Amino acid sequence: MNDAEINPSIYKELRKIASARMKLERGNHTLQPTALVHEAYLRLADQPGSIWKDRSRILGLAAQAMRHILVDHARAHIAGKRGAGAVQVTLDEGQASSNENQVDILAVDEALKRLSDFDPRQARVLELHFFAGLTFDEIAAGLGISARTIKRDWMMARAWMHGQLSRQSSDQRPSSRKVTANIHRP
Repeated sequence: MNDAEINPSIYKELRKIASARMKLERGNHTLQPTALVHEAYLRLADQPGSIWKDRSRILGLAAQAMRHILVDHARAHIAGKRGAGAVQVTLDEGQASSNENQVDILAVDEALKRLSDFDPRQARVLELHFFAGLTFDEIAAGLGISARTIKRDWMMARAWMHGQLSRQSSDQRPSSRKVTANIHRP
């Protein structure tokens, strides 16, 4: 396989990840899952051919690219509206239709950056598990550490992220309306 080709099974997984991510976005989002996959692929196309043989690595890089694409799209959308209305995404896949469990994708991105500043591995675990859909065993193999350590990192990162997003929500909303962000993906 050369650098310009993508394995059909990897494409199928990327499409599944993109579909899951887009279900968490606002209903009137202009990006479609296929466009998100293609945009992510274009960002990854110049990667060396060897990464295309490592499923976990390519899914992780693609999930990271998709996150950046969605963040860029959210920034452009907000700029287009002159700052009105935040782009929303939920971190609890079971609650995708409930506005009470949605948070700003830009807040998620900023929180991931802050987490990465003091614990890059936890940020990576959160990104790979939630955004790429990798299992703890797959993440462990990719990072060269035990699945048990990955599970601990996941629990810590999830709790930290929940606290950050809850704090951000309460700072932006009247105290009479409580908004929670859940990261409940075992």
